[in-house]
Parts: sequence; structure tokens; C-alpha cells
Amino acid sequence: MARGWESKSVEQQQEEMAEQRKSSGAPISPSEQKRNRKKEGLLLSRGRLQRQLETATNPRHREMLEQSIAELDKQLSSL
Repeated sequence: MARGWESKSVEQQQEEMAEQRKSSGAPISPSEQKRNRKKEGLLLSRGRLQRQLETATNPRHREMLEQSIAELDKQLSSL
């Protein structure tokens, strides 16, 4: 009996999620999706470079990482 109630609960949760997706708003245009993917990629790259900068000890390497982060920030601001 418990399994029957449990499976009904899962089914109900799936239906609720499907309804939320439908009511979440208008679909995003392909150009907006592309822009969002690019922004996410830039943010991931920036985070990776920031972590490298925290552990870098060579001044030249640190400078290169700082310049790369600045360039990513510039690209992010242009989006």
C-alpha cells in the first residue's frame, strides 16, 4: 500500500514540474540562448582564472592571469 501512495506522489510531483515549465513564461529566442551560453562560458572561464590567480606565485604568470580576467570582464560587460 505504501508503494502505491509513493508512486502517486512522484507522479503528482512530475505533473507539477511540467505545469511550472509551461507557465514559466515565453520561450527564449535562439539568439538569447546563444548569448546566455556565451555568458555562462565566460563566467566559468573567469572563475577558473581567478582560482589560478589565487595560487600563482610567479609575477609574470600572475600578470598574465590578471590581464585575462580583465579581458573576460570587458567581454562580459559588452553582453
